[in-house]
Amino acid sequence: MKKTFLIITFCLVLFACANDRPKDEARQPERAKSDVVEVLYFHGEQRCLTCRAIEKETKALVATVFQDEVKSGRLVFRSLDIDENEALADKYQVTWSSLVLVDYDAGREKADNITKFAFSNVRKSPEVFRSVLTDKIRKMLD
Repeated sequence: MKKTFLIITFCLVLFACANDRPKDEARQPERAKSDVVEVLYFHGEQRCLTCRAIEKETKALVATVFQDEVKSGRLVFRSLDIDENEALADKYQVTWSSLVLVDYDAGREKADNITKFAFSNVRKSPEVFRSVLTDKIRKMLD
């Protein structure tokens, strides 16, 4: 009886330790990060009109202008709730709605936080926002 109890306890401990992964890792699929550009839009639960415009314009730009790169997997757009992706938000020092471009090239990672630019232009000058964002993504893809 003691042996059975000990074996069951041991199995439960092993099972509990094996599932002790952060929420971010459990939710995100594993993929190689080589020669990939990620466009990360971080947001909170409540978003203002400008926050929504940043996500909408960025998502539309990536889906249309860069559709071939998205299909090939060289470009990825992700809309991330900060509360559900705390580790990633901490990594890029994000505490509120933010737009971050990440270039994974030959094992190196280079992040460009363009949040201030996005907030300044997305509603007042959407054509400037789209043009500059397109240029930044193209440079990272090259």
